[in-house]
Amino acid sequence: MAQYFHIHQQNPQRRLISQSVEILRSGGLIAYPTDSSYALGCHLDDKKAVDRIRRIRKLDRHHNFTLVASELKQVAQFAKIDNEQYRLIKTLTPGPFTFILSAKRLVPNRLVHPKRRTIGIRIPDHQVVHDLLSELGEPIMSSSLILPGQSEALGDPEQIRQELEHQVDLVIDSGIVTNEPSTVLDWHEENLRVLRQGLGDVAFLL
Repeated sequence: MAQYFHIHQQNPQRRLISQSVEILRSGGLIAYPTDSSYALGCHLDDKKAVDRIRRIRKLDRHHNFTLVASELKQVAQFAKIDNEQYRLIKTLTPGPFTFILSAKRLVPNRLVHPKRRTIGIRIPDHQVVHDLLSELGEPIMSSSLILPGQSEALGDPEQIRQELEHQVDLVIDSGIVTNEPSTVLDWHEENLRVLRQGLGDVAFLL
């Protein structure tokens, strides 16, 4: 049965943040808030936890997982980022954007798109996420909490508790999230493309 932590959105309780990070480090799977919706997250080196995300969401091997980080330098060792990409990502983060970039060789095959060798990068504007990542000291392997047969990610922690109480190890309740997806920008090739228009404003492309 999942633990259930009420963590304040603006002033997260350090004790609960530390306990959440210990769950991640011990191989746990958590449901946690971002600035666009709730997500499933685990330690990036934990194959069993990643497989649990795949089972919950019924994902195939072509799914692009996302590295959720507190700052850009946390993900630079996993994704190939040139100077132009760095400048734009720095401008748009933290915020509701997901960037699809070419993965570096050290990234395990199970975490990248098998044909394109890409990985998602996300730096949310959410204090709970920032504190989790700061204490963990590395990115969280993550996937939007979209259940099979649904088109939108869950935004209500009470609903998440009801749906996944026996499938995750922790639900972090920081209130209901607006539940509008992040904007996905694909930049693993030369040209930047908008794959999904979501909460992030792409007017800068015009």
